[in-house]
Amino acid sequence: MTTETTIELAIFADYFQFYIQDETANDDFGSLWTDEAVERLFATSAQSIGVGTVRNMTVPVVVSLHSQEPATDFGEWDMVNEGSFTVRSGCVAIAGCTDYLPDAPRLSVPPGSYRVRVSYAGLDTLSEDGLEGDDFYRVQLWPAPTAPLAVVKARSSAAV
Repeated sequence: MTTETTIELAIFADYFQFYIQDETANDDFGSLWTDEAVERLFATSAQSIGVGTVRNMTVPVVVSLHSQEPATDFGEWDMVNEGSFTVRSGCVAIAGCTDYLPDAPRLSVPPGSYRVRVSYAGLDTLSEDGLEGDDFYRVQLWPAPTAPLAVVKARSSAAV
């Protein structure tokens, strides 16, 4: 497995979310956040992945592009979700929902179908006011056929 590109970001997760999307996607993000999607902190559409966060603040995110499925290391994470999306433009934007999309960080990728694995850590480390915490979000992308959404590791009910 080779990591082709890694980007470390601090994303303003306004409304407790950020997006990984084809830069030309025009999704209605509001309709993606069903009750089930909010609970699993993960929403999908054809050209976008919505990542839920436990803070409505700037959160640390690492995004990495891989040539094949990365090794599994689920033990150290609070929760892991996977989904698929299609990149038609050859460019993936990573942005908070209120960010100005033209200024969002981008990854250049060959057009096609991608699998996205989001691993969540520190979900139960929030301060009482919910403003501070050690939550962390890792996003891994690799070319793969479209497959159904999968909750690879569910969050323990004690942490909710």
